[in-house]
Amino acid sequence: MPLLAFFIPVQVAAPLAALLSVTIAGVIVVQDWRHVHWSSAGWLLLSTVAGIPVGLLLLTSGHPQAIKIALALVILAVSLFALTARKLPELRRDHKGWLSCCGFLAGVLGGAFGMNGPPLALYGATRRWPAERFRATLQGYFLPASLAGLIGYWCSGLWTPPVTRDYLLSLPALIPAIFLGRYLNRRIPGEAFARWVYVGLAAVGVLLLSQAAVAVRRPMSVAQGSSVSRRAGRPTHPR
Repeated sequence: MPLLAFFIPVQVAAPLAALLSVTIAGVIVVQDWRHVHWSSAGWLLLSTVAGIPVGLLLLTSGHPQAIKIALALVILAVSLFALTARKLPELRRDHKGWLSCCGFLAGVLGGAFGMNGPPLALYGATRRWPAERFRATLQGYFLPASLAGLIGYWCSGLWTPPVTRDYLLSLPALIPAIFLGRYLNRRIPGEAFARWVYVGLAAVGVLLLSQAAVAVRRPMSVAQGSSVSRRAGRPTHPR
């Protein structure tokens, strides 16, 4: 999602990311449904439904860059702590409070940016799920959650013909990448997998900060250009 938003507007990138998520999750759940931790996925999904409308409000508000910066800083802080700490707290069984909190935040992020993943990845890492269960459980969640997000985008008028066009253009690259990811997932040891999860989250945080900085500078450049144009076009009066 952060990569998409570098090249296309967030209002297009968010529903496009949801469409891609539905496709990826559908393929993975069909393949690996036996590895899905259904109880965790169900609790995450219930609280996500409550967060999606909040995310849609944020998406259509006038302050998306401030939200991205705050999100990026939180993701970076948690990821760097996880990468430098000797051992993170481990949840030996599902904790309904943490499940609800992570699911709600995932819904907010999914509605606002089409990016449910970070809170879910953090929860899965604290549960110490093996790579195969981690991947299958998150995709078991993503399938219905992304479908709910798509309904929200449709009702908000954000699922437009350009979104569908870009989705169809992406399919030739997306489908083989899903199977490549499955191949790699089955060959990553447990401890190394958790570390790569946090490295990936840190990269997401850096991308979000970069994207927000570019978006903030762009209006400033436009405003400065307009000011220069007005000064250049202002008639001069001889004294």
